[in-house]
Amino acid sequence: MIRVLIVDDHAIVRAGLRRLLNESSDIEVAGEVGSAEEALEALPGLEADVILLDLALPGMSGLEALPLLRRMRPDVRVLALSMYSEEQYALRVFQAGADGFISKGSVIEELLVALRRVAAGRKYVSSAAAERLAEHLQQPSATSTIDLLSPRELETLRLIAGGKPAREIAAHMGVSTKTVGTFRYRLLAKLKLKNNVEIAHFAAEHGLL
Repeated sequence: MIRVLIVDDHAIVRAGLRRLLNESSDIEVAGEVGSAEEALEALPGLEADVILLDLALPGMSGLEALPLLRRMRPDVRVLALSMYSEEQYALRVFQAGADGFISKGSVIEELLVALRRVAAGRKYVSSAAAERLAEHLQQPSATSTIDLLSPRELETLRLIAGGKPAREIAAHMGVSTKTVGTFRYRLLAKLKLKNNVEIAHFAAEHGLL
């Protein structure tokens, strides 16, 4: 039996995933939490084989939590779940320690395949994300401008591009508006952008919306 810990901040999403996964004869939900902090707290005493980890979590993001979760429980596999472009996030997610990466737009059959594969000790990635990884391997010295951003800067970029004001971004990320301003300043400098309009255009061009 594959025991899964669901980490997603939306209760409705967790309920849907729990119902779908528990319908499979070889998969059961061992637990569910709404934040990375709760996952770090629950994981030490939890019997789990795979963490189904949403990347866009409030407070500590899934991307930031990944290395911590792996250090805490190296025996547990991690399947990253995101509503954003796999092609753009794939390299960063695998570098952070994920065993697989799947989009929230995937059908349930693909999610089940991914869970079973990572639980068996193998990697899982969609064909689109595989192309992105292959391109990076072919050009190991080339660094994407997106790869220059820290997880916090990338999250700030995505939220700004989505039209969120600074105070909402701060509340979502669990930081002050001043810190959000610092993240914005850094990402503008790294990407050579001038304002929020250019941030939105950049995000759209790179599949980050």
